Parts: sequence; structure tokens; C-alpha cells
Amino acid sequence: MSTPLWTQEDAIAATGGKAEGARWTASGVSIDSRTLQAGDLFVAIAGENSDGHAFVEGAFAKGAAAAIVSAPTDKMRAAGPLVVVGDTLEALNALGRAARARAQARIVAVTGSVGKTGTKEALRFVLSEQGATHASAASYNNLWGVPLSLARMPADTQFGIFEVGMNHPGEITPLSKLVEPFVALITTVEAVHMAFFNSVEEIADAKAEIFDGLQEGGVAILNRDNPHYARLRARAEARGAARIISFGENPQADARLDKLALKEDCSCVSATICGQKVTYKLAVPGRHIAMNSLAVLACVKALDADLALAALAMAQLKAPKGRGERHVVAAPLGDFTVIDESYNANPASMRAALAALAQAKPAGGGRRIAVMGDMLEIGETSIAMHRELAADVEAAGIDLVFACGPHMREMFKVLPAAAQGGYAENSEALAPGLRDAIRAGDVAMVKGSLGSRMGPLVEMLLGMGDDDGASLRRNRGI
Repeated sequence: MSTPLWTQEDAIAATGGKAEGARWTASGVSIDSRTLQAGDLFVAIAGENSDGHAFVEGAFAKGAAAAIVSAPTDKMRAAGPLVVVGDTLEALNALGRAARARAQARIVAVTGSVGKTGTKEALRFVLSEQGATHASAASYNNLWGVPLSLARMPADTQFGIFEVGMNHPGEITPLSKLVEPFVALITTVEAVHMAFFNSVEEIADAKAEIFDGLQEGGVAILNRDNPHYARLRARAEARGAARIISFGENPQADARLDKLALKEDCSCVSATICGQKVTYKLAVPGRHIAMNSLAVLACVKALDADLALAALAMAQLKAPKGRGERHVVAAPLGDFTVIDESYNANPASMRAALAALAQAKPAGGGRRIAVMGDMLEIGETSIAMHRELAADVEAAGIDLVFACGPHMREMFKVLPAAAQGGYAENSEALAPGLRDAIRAGDVAMVKGSLGSRMGPLVEMLLGMGDDDGASLRRNRGI
């Protein structure tokens, strides 16, 4: 019989709550009754748009082991065992703190303007080959996601990887102190969330809050190529980092790129990682992915894990959903490729996606097609930042652009007429023209901020497959 993640006694000790009902053990933790698994401990969080207390009975109907609540009712008590607390969010944080305290794991916290989730997933993948590894699910990187991810960490975890995000100053500090990382990694600092900051320097300072919870003797990993490297290094040193490992192309970088061969569906990398030469194949294409792979291997080195095994594992890495995942669609009109970058977008990640699309080799008479939605939360310079992407489209050799959103319209207007595939105010209106334009051999990359709703365009393209109208979705494993 497997060891439970949480016993009633452990949860009570962690939260200071009061037990009501039968004794229980839980195999997981959930704050969403829609995705709850049988055996989970359900925590009824009062969010901005809904209150988890309204779903307690439904959670029990799906097999919840128990529920943590602050406003119990007779119906809840009749549905299953409860832990009654004063504040359910604080109780979730308490579970996270207790899970962190009981584990002997080496912990990594990952933040940055671009590449957090992909880097976190790469670390999860390569370290899983070397020991029991736990990581944040999806992009669970905010005030709910971080404590939830910690609360789900088994006591026997050897490596823990936690993504930490923000869009306002002061958000990362309490999350870093909750995670207490041994290694804190900042992938890069870019002009993202500028609607909430006065300068990129302020963004750098907010990202540097990741060091506020750094363990004594901990390691900071920083992008040596980023113009804010010195600023971040100074903050890490001020917060007591015992060691700083830099990565990048800079000749002085500790994890240094020596040679990079970019290909359509992979990259071949030669690097020096803290004095050790490594050569590896990286199954996810793109220069930006290759640069972040240096940070991944720097983390492996800082954790005293096996660098050679980690580098070997890179050949089997897959892109997270919505962040470069590739599909070949077997359609009646002929096969074409979809690159799903639909999860989010900012100027840096959009340029990286366009550069990766430039490496694609369309088959036959196929074309490189960029499907681009508005980039949100980038402040007063948004129009200019969108318009500037036209130069990147041209540099990448993109044949055809489909665009949606009022800001992306500014970019679309300055493109050569031959590259203007179609424009619409929103992704829904863009879909018919995009569908009609696709032909055999095309490679279509779809990217935009989450609020631009580019995901449905990916689903539409995948749905053009020849299996009764449903895509075969043959993931190319990259």
C-alpha cells in the first residue's frame, strides 16, 4: 500500500484546523473540483470569481477524501469529513510549508520574463531520470499555484522544481520564502507586464525577489547575456547567494554555449558547463530553447546531479502544450504542420517563435505561415512593439501572416502586400480565412497572449485531419 500524501493528523498539525467527521488519508491535493481526483484533499479557496465552498459537495461526489473549509454547513458535514480553519488560503500555505519542511529534497525555483515553464519542464524531465522528482503542474506559479504545488510534494522527493511568476512588484518575495529554494534561476528579464511597471529595471528588481527565500549556501543562476545581469547578480549577492552560476554565449559565462547547430526539428549543442565539456542533441528546436538548456544543465550541476545523464536526456525532451508543441496534420488536402505557441506571448517570445519558424522546411509548395494575436499587458508602447515585429517577420522569411487583434493590426498594415494573408478583429473571425488558406506542406505557427484566444485556432487546424474530420495529431516528439 502506498504512503498517503496527507493524513488527517498531519493536515491538522500543519493547519491548526479542527477535524470533523471520520478519519481520512489523502493521496493528493486539489483546489478545483473540475480536475479533482478520487482521494484528493479538497481546499475550498475563495477566489476572485468563485468560492470553493460552493463546490465542496461536488468534490465529495467525485471522491474527495476530505475538505478544508472555513464556513462549514450541515450539507458539507453530511457529504464527508472536514478540516475547519479560519482562512483556507492560509491553510493551503500551511500545507505547503509543512510539505517543504518534511522533504529533504534539493529545491529549484524558476522565474523569468520568458521561458519559465519550458525550463521547469526540462528540469523535471532530466532530473526524473536521476531520482524522485516533483514539479509544479502546468503554470501553477501564483499565490494559489505555488502553495498547491508544494502541498502536493511527496515526503520522499529528491528534486523539487517550482515555477514562480508575477505581474506586479512584491508578488515573488512571499512565494520564494515559501519555496525556500537551494537554487534560484532567472531565465531572462524582458519588457513583459509593462502595464504594471515603469521600466524594465523595475521588472528586473521584481524578478530578483526570487532570491529573498534562498537557502543559506544557495546558488543563483543568471543569464550572462541579459543587460540586467549585473543588477541581478548584485541582488543575489546581497541576499546571501553562496555561488552564482552564469549562462549564455558570453565568453565569461560559467555555462557557456560553444557551438550551436539549429535545425528544423532539433538543435545540436556544444557547451562548457562549469568547466565540463558536453555535446548533446536538444529535441525541441529554437535558439531560445538552446540557451535555456544551458540554464537547465547549470541547475543540474548546482544540484550535484549527473550532468552527462541530463545532457543525454535532452534528446527526448518534448515541448509543453502551447509552447512550441508540433503536430503533423494528415488532412485530405495533404499533410501540413502546426506549431502550437498559443499559450502566451510577449515581444521576446514572439521573436523567438518567429526565429524558430524560420528554421522550418515546408514540404513541396508549402509556406511558412505565422498566425499572430495581440500581445497583452505590455503598456503604453504596445503599438510600437507590435509594429516592430514586421521586421522580425521579414527577417525570418515568413511567407504569409494571419493576424488578429487591434494592436497586431498595426504590424499587419506595414507588411508587404504579398505577406498579408488575412486580418480580423479576433481569433474567431480569423478562423475561416486561415482554414481556407492552408495547403499541403505548409508550416503554420500560432502565437498570441492567452487573452487573445489563439488556442481555438490551433484546435481548428488540428481538426482538419482526415480521420472523420478529427486530426490524427501525430506529435513529432519535439
